[in-house]
Amino acid sequence: MQFTSYWHDTAPVFAQAQRGPVTGKVDVAVIGGGFTGLNAALRLARAGVSVAVLEAAHVGAGGSGRNGGHLNNGMAHGYAEAKAHLGPERARALYKAYDRSIDMIENVIADEGIACNFRRSGKLKLASRASHVDGLRRGFELIHRDVDPDTCWLDKAELADEIGSPEFHGAMLYGKSAMMHMGRYVTGLADAAHRHGALIWEHAPLLARERAGNGWALKTPDGTLTADRIIVATGAYSGVVPKAPLAYFRKRIISVGSFIVATRPLTPQEVAETMPGNRTCVTSMNIGNYFRLSPDNRLIFGGRARFSATSDQQSDALSGQVLRRSMARIFPQLADIELDYCWGGLVGMTKDRYPRAGEAEGMIYGMGYSGHGAQLSTLIGQALADMALGRKDTNPLDGLEWPAIPLHTGKPWFLPLVGMWFAMKDRLS
Repeated sequence: MQFTSYWHDTAPVFAQAQRGPVTGKVDVAVIGGGFTGLNAALRLARAGVSVAVLEAAHVGAGGSGRNGGHLNNGMAHGYAEAKAHLGPERARALYKAYDRSIDMIENVIADEGIACNFRRSGKLKLASRASHVDGLRRGFELIHRDVDPDTCWLDKAELADEIGSPEFHGAMLYGKSAMMHMGRYVTGLADAAHRHGALIWEHAPLLARERAGNGWALKTPDGTLTADRIIVATGAYSGVVPKAPLAYFRKRIISVGSFIVATRPLTPQEVAETMPGNRTCVTSMNIGNYFRLSPDNRLIFGGRARFSATSDQQSDALSGQVLRRSMARIFPQLADIELDYCWGGLVGMTKDRYPRAGEAEGMIYGMGYSGHGAQLSTLIGQALADMALGRKDTNPLDGLEWPAIPLHTGKPWFLPLVGMWFAMKDRLS
């Protein structure tokens, strides 16, 4: 078993990174080479703006290359909860933003010729317990009536054609949801941004951010770049050092580990017995699971296996054992199947789990996707580019306040307590 991301291991390497020291001056510098940052750079480069990307590791090294491969529309919250928290108008606009972002992904892929196995698969939100059915169905009825008619309800008997598991009691089907190969998409974005004129430096972590006239000097271990504007797209990988150049975000972002395994390729018979509907799937538990088939028919199975802010081989291996037990419970036919990959990554959560995009301390930023970044990051990245060009009307999160989290210093000491709370809620549900 490899302790590396399947998306990284099966995607081409970005070969167009800048060689030599980090130097020069650009109109806009983008910090972070994931979906958000690369989409911002691509949009700016296509508009004729000089832009450079500084990536601490390699493109897609963070959440963009360490996720479950879902492009699910809808939100992390119940839609009724979003209406109560954000108000009906903003809740509807945010829901629609996820739809538009998936459309944007499809358009970028077509415009730039990115081969990444994009497919409108649909998503199943599965009722893990009989007691979850009524609440999930009420949520479906509200969403179907108010904001997304491309949804439907499936009773337990109808799930036989969708998923080879007796565990579930009904499901809501979101028709707009999609899937793709995340590694091939992020490399394709980087290639496209470079082709349109963006400069991309890998292995260039930001060490310091200082004012330089009307702009900024951005210091890296290999030189200094100056820029008129800064876009920050680092999310859970923004760092936790109090005096770091991105310290503004350390009291606002909670970095939470998410962990994933991938089986060996399934045979056609195993596919038919396990995932005949070939959709993205998420369960209704608070500490739940998500899964889908890969382009080469592996089952990619993930979840918040452990409430940890650490993702390394030891942590990933422990979480992989938890995920194997969960997978065997849902799919007993795969209890003894070989696992070829096991990996983890950090999810950038906000306190209320709503993403944020705006401007603070001279930085334009977009992050806090709370587990739904693969879907929304394309739209937000392009909105951040628009903000750098002086437009705010494409940002669905404009004006949404983002206060610091009390007692949070960047290291989420409280995660075990959160895990215990959600586990208790699941036991009582």
